[in-house]
Amino acid sequence: MAPQAKSVLWVDDEAELLESHRLFLSEKGYRVQMARNATDALELLRQHVYDILLLDEQMPGMRGIAMVREARDLAPSMPVVMVTKSEEDSTLREALGQDVTEYLVKPVTPRQVLSIVTRIVDGPRIRSQAIARRFVERFRELEAVRLKDLDWRGWTERFAELVQWDVELTAAGETGLNASLRALFPAMHRDFASYIGEGYPRWVHDLNGDRPPLSVDVVGEFLMPVLADHKAVVFIVVDCLRLDQWKALEPIVAQVFEIDTAHYFSLLPTATPYARNALFSGLFPAEIAEKFPAWWGEGDDESLNQHERDLLAEQLRTLRGETPVRYHKITSAFDSDELDRHLSSAIAQEGVSAFVFNFVDLLTHGRSESNILYEVARDEMALRQLTEQWFRRSALWNVLREAARRGLPVLLTSDHGSIHCNTPATVFAKKDATANLRYKMGEDLRAERPDQALVFSDSAQLRLPPAGPRVNTVLATGDCFFVYPTKLREYQQRYRGSFLHGGVSPEECILPLALLTPRR
Repeated sequence: MAPQAKSVLWVDDEAELLESHRLFLSEKGYRVQMARNATDALELLRQHVYDILLLDEQMPGMRGIAMVREARDLAPSMPVVMVTKSEEDSTLREALGQDVTEYLVKPVTPRQVLSIVTRIVDGPRIRSQAIARRFVERFRELEAVRLKDLDWRGWTERFAELVQWDVELTAAGETGLNASLRALFPAMHRDFASYIGEGYPRWVHDLNGDRPPLSVDVVGEFLMPVLADHKAVVFIVVDCLRLDQWKALEPIVAQVFEIDTAHYFSLLPTATPYARNALFSGLFPAEIAEKFPAWWGEGDDESLNQHERDLLAEQLRTLRGETPVRYHKITSAFDSDELDRHLSSAIAQEGVSAFVFNFVDLLTHGRSESNILYEVARDEMALRQLTEQWFRRSALWNVLREAARRGLPVLLTSDHGSIHCNTPATVFAKKDATANLRYKMGEDLRAERPDQALVFSDSAQLRLPPAGPRVNTVLATGDCFFVYPTKLREYQQRYRGSFLHGGVSPEECILPLALLTPRR
C-alpha cells in the first residue's frame, strides 16, 4: 500500500500569488491546503491534522506570531515555517522565541519551499532509510570478518563500528536490523575473551611490545601532551562510562567543543579499585601495593580508592615535576550541588583540575537493587537514554561548559565500562573468595564451564598484588555473572539483566578517550 501523502497547511493573505508553489508541492506528492488568514487556518487545524504549517507573519487581523501560539495549543508537535516578507531582526527573534522551526524571507522559489518541507517532514524517514541501506550493504562484510585474525587495533575498530551501528539503528527505529547486529555479539564476546586471555599477560609484561594503550598510559600518553601546550587542563573520569554511552553524549558536547576521540584498554579486572587507581598512578596494582602500601592496604573496593588525588599528584611529579592538582569526586546530589555553587573556583588557572563523576556507576549498581531503575534502564538503549537525560542537567555538563567558556582543553575518559549480563556461570569457591559478580579471587577457585571465564593461577600474570600460592583470579567472559551452586536461584533472580563490570568483554575493556578543544 502506498504511503499516505503528507499534508501542508499554508496561511498567507496573498495565496493567489503562491499558486505555482502549491502546484509544485502537489506534483511532488504533498497535499496542500491554503488559507488566507489566521482565523480560517485555526478552524482547519481544529478539523484536520497537518504535517507542517507554512505561515506568513504580516496578515490582516491576527499576526502570524500570535497564530503560532494558538496553533501550538491545537497541534503541539507540528513544525512551523515562517514564510514572510519581513527582514526585521525583531521579527526573526520573536519567531525563534515561539520555537519556529524555520524562517524564510520572501521572495522564495518553489524549489526552496520544497527543500524545507522535505527536510522537515520527510527528513527523519529518508535518513532512516539511508542508514538501513548502508547497514544492509555492510552487514555481510561484518559477518565475514575473522575475529581471530584481529590485533588490538582491529578489535578497537571493530567494536567502535558495531557501537556506532547500534546507536544509529536505534535512533532510526530499525529494531529488526538492530537485532541482526546484536546477533554478532556472542561470537565477538567469545573471540575477544580468547584474545585477551592470550594477549593481556604479554602486554603487561612487555610494555615496549606491540600493545594497546592501557590504563597506566592515559596520563603519560594523553594528558601530558595537552598539559605541555596549555597552562591548565581539565581531566574528567566518568566512572563506568561505556563507549556507546559516550556516543550518545558526543553530539551534546560537540555544541561547545571540537572532539577528537581515541580509545584505550582498561586494566584487568575491569573494576574501579584496579582500573582507576592504575589510571591515576600510572602503575599496575602490584606496583601501587609495593610502592605505596599505606595507600593500597586492605579493605573493601571503596576504601581502595581513597588516594586517587595523591596518586595523580605523584605521577605528575614523576613525569614533569611539581604540578598543581585540584581534585573533586562527585558521588552524590549534595556533591553535585556543592560543585555547581563553587564552579568558578573548582577549575584551577594552572595545572590539572581532575574530576571523578560516579553517577553512571551508581546507576548500574543501583539498577540491581531497585525495581524502578531496572524498569527504566532495561537494556543498552534505555541506559544510553537515561545517561543522556542525566548529563543534560548534570554538574558534569556545567563543568564542561565552564571549561569551554575559559578556553581550557578537556581530556574526558572512563576507568571501565559495563556489560548487560544475562547468563549465570557457576563457580566453586571456598568461603574466602571475593564477592564480586564478574571477577573473583580465592583459593582453589574454579568455574564450572571453561568457556564462561578466564582463570589465572598466578596474580603476577595480571600484575596484581601477590596472593597465596593456591589463589586463582577468575574473570567472567561474555555476558556471564558468577553464581554459587548453593545460591543459584537467588542470584539468578536478583542479578540476571544487570549491568556489571570486572570481567572481560569489549564493553568493559575498550574505552573512549576524548580530547575536547573549545570551539572559537
